[in-house]
Amino acid sequence: MRHLLTSTALIFWAGAALAQDAALLLGTERYETLGRLSRGTEIIEAADELRGLGFEVFALPNGRAGSTADIARDWLERVPEANRLVVALSGRFATDGARSWFLTAEAEGPGLLNPGAAALPVEGVLRALAEAPGRSLLLIAVEPDGSNSFDPWVGEGLGALEIPQGVTVLTGSPRAVARFMQGPLAEPRGDLSAAIREAEELEAQGYLPRARIFMPERPETPTVATPEADPAAEAALWRGTVALGTIEAYRDYLARYPRGANAEAAEAAIAEIIAEPDRDARLAEEAIGLSRDQRRDIQRSLSLLDFNTRGIDGIFGPGTRQAISNWQQQNGFSQTSYLTPEQISRIDAQAARRAAELEAEAERQREQAARADRSFWDETGARGDEPGLRAYLDRYPDGLFAETAADRLALIEEEKRRAAQAEDRAAWDRAREADTIEAYRDYQRAYPEGSFKEEAEAKIAALRQEVAQSDARAAAEQVERDLGLNALTARLVEQRLDAQGLEPGEVDGSFDEATRRAIRRYQRAREIEATGYLDEATVVRLLADSVTDIVNP
Repeated sequence: MRHLLTSTALIFWAGAALAQDAALLLGTERYETLGRLSRGTEIIEAADELRGLGFEVFALPNGRAGSTADIARDWLERVPEANRLVVALSGRFATDGARSWFLTAEAEGPGLLNPGAAALPVEGVLRALAEAPGRSLLLIAVEPDGSNSFDPWVGEGLGALEIPQGVTVLTGSPRAVARFMQGPLAEPRGDLSAAIREAEELEAQGYLPRARIFMPERPETPTVATPEADPAAEAALWRGTVALGTIEAYRDYLARYPRGANAEAAEAAIAEIIAEPDRDARLAEEAIGLSRDQRRDIQRSLSLLDFNTRGIDGIFGPGTRQAISNWQQQNGFSQTSYLTPEQISRIDAQAARRAAELEAEAERQREQAARADRSFWDETGARGDEPGLRAYLDRYPDGLFAETAADRLALIEEEKRRAAQAEDRAAWDRAREADTIEAYRDYQRAYPEGSFKEEAEAKIAALRQEVAQSDARAAAEQVERDLGLNALTARLVEQRLDAQGLEPGEVDGSFDEATRRAIRRYQRAREIEATGYLDEATVVRLLADSVTDIVNP
């Protein structure tokens, strides 16, 4: 950033000028990063009064480093021949205790080792005013309760001022200083010393004689008005500024037209850009034009890579942005939370590789589980007896031979019914019709050694387990409903299950018991909680191979 005038520069001038009083008015209200300062530019309103008293006025509201340096140099050129000198500084100041600086609009706060950046040294101004002893006045409008701390050695406010002989310094709030400049100071042939003593809101230091006529009579000839800027040129510059949309462009406009028609809009644009440090990255992502389906694919890929997007809905909310930032950090990119085409391609490639790795691991686990399933079947259900069949179903309710075991048990039960006494069979039929724990217990009490004793015990155990799992099943059902899957996605799920030999039943987009069993088998093989209902983790894994690749726009 360009440095402003140093103390040495503030006491250097080139060439002579006309003998005319000179005033420098610098007021800043809209700071880009340090916040607004109420009434910071109000001192500028005194410019016309000073011109009416014969002063050549150099005034700049909300000046930045470059424009402040330029106008300060212009004022310095008038200092050698000026009869009276007035400087008014209104805004935020910084001090290390011994030195003080007036901060320009884009200042981010000086440090001990770089106090000159975007700052005007108050000591330099005082040395320039010392060229007109007894005829110099410095007015400082400073916020009384400024609390910014710029580094451990530099804070907001004014330090102790070393005031040269013959220079008067008045300090107060922006409102108090502006009132004084537009009132007592602008009084022709007024007693400045008396006015200072009466100004209770101002603190006076330096040269303070008992009586002092500071301002001259008002000149009879009016001063020549400054020609107005060309509106067409300003409008053209503003159109170009908006098209560029950068901080530098808006600052260039304000340096050229600090009171321009679009000054407020430029200040607001700068504040908006500063408040959003990743604005360029956001605009770049928006230019890609991702569709909602493409956004879903990105969310699914991030989830597959263990970056939680908090939903796969095609909307990049806080959860997705955090997931993107985490992925960027892990992959050596700037953590903007916004994606580039290169990053999208890399996420897609990583997700495809991860999906292949997970499927390979799932296949290994499935084969291992199938071997254990068959081995257990060989030792239990394969023998065909009722205890062995029930032992198999207890261990593998969705196993490879679960349907075979259930069918054989049904045949055994039917054979028992035919062999059972009529009353025993009738009691069992009543229990089956009621299908409650209490009904099966009634059967056991009536026929403790009945033909259907084992079946009753198995039914009671199954119903107890069903009651215990009812809340968990209801929660799993709700999770699946919250996914909002349509019929097309449901059929795709069934197709994926069927392709893996998990026997989901008819592929029709309707989940029946066969589908639930297939989902449970899939979940167990991938160490996902086996509920038989879809959740985000299951869908991400199940559809990993069927997502549409995102192509670079």
